[in-house]
Amino acid sequence: MSKGFLPAIVLVRPQLGENIGKTARAMLNFGLTDLRLVAPRDGWPNPDAGPSAAGAGRVIEAARVFETVEQAIADCTHVYATTVRDRDMPKPVVTPSEAAAQIHGLQKMGNQTAILFGPERSGMTNDDVALADTVLTVPVNSEYGSLNLAQAVILVAYELFKTHDTTPVHQPAHPEGLATKAEVVGLMEHLEAELTKSGFFRSKDRQDSMRRTIRNLIQNAGFCSQEVQTMRGIVKSLSRRKPE
Repeated sequence: MSKGFLPAIVLVRPQLGENIGKTARAMLNFGLTDLRLVAPRDGWPNPDAGPSAAGAGRVIEAARVFETVEQAIADCTHVYATTVRDRDMPKPVVTPSEAAAQIHGLQKMGNQTAILFGPERSGMTNDDVALADTVLTVPVNSEYGSLNLAQAVILVAYELFKTHDTTPVHQPAHPEGLATKAEVVGLMEHLEAELTKSGFFRSKDRQDSMRRTIRNLIQNAGFCSQEVQTMRGIVKSLSRRKPE
């Protein structure tokens, strides 16, 4: 698989070192090496990961650890969240094969992508999913849809591997590019801070759902870096405006 086609695999709060090792093995089978761990329950490094990796030690050794999902995807411009539950969020939903085609196109244009996988027992929270651009769902038996972590990763990795080609990646001379997640989250936090100051979040019971709705609106806009800076300038200007 070419170096221009390497989405990050992000394990959000993984529980067992053995499952991290199996995930690394699944990744390397299909040429993926960028493994990112968000707050692994049993810490990192984990002695149970190496034996389960079965020869994929270089993926384990290169794995990076982050405290939050926001930090793990800060350099990415498009993020997929794998989930089987209906989250009632206005996000496009794709299958692994559809995601693979999209990721290939995005990365040929120079965009870094990532795929989020949730904890083994509970999956991701709504706040985790709200940071993603697209929901990725694996079509499974409606009467038994239980996949373990490595199984979910290998299904997606296989589709990614099938889709890639050896055509040299063309980089535009001056690509405008999508905003990174660090830039997008910065806009979200800036807007939320000013809305809090203005008293917008009046109902504590609805505050979390309103905040997620706002984040989804920003996330789904697909801003480029310049548009994020413009939006932050607008928020800053409005916050300085004195009431008449």
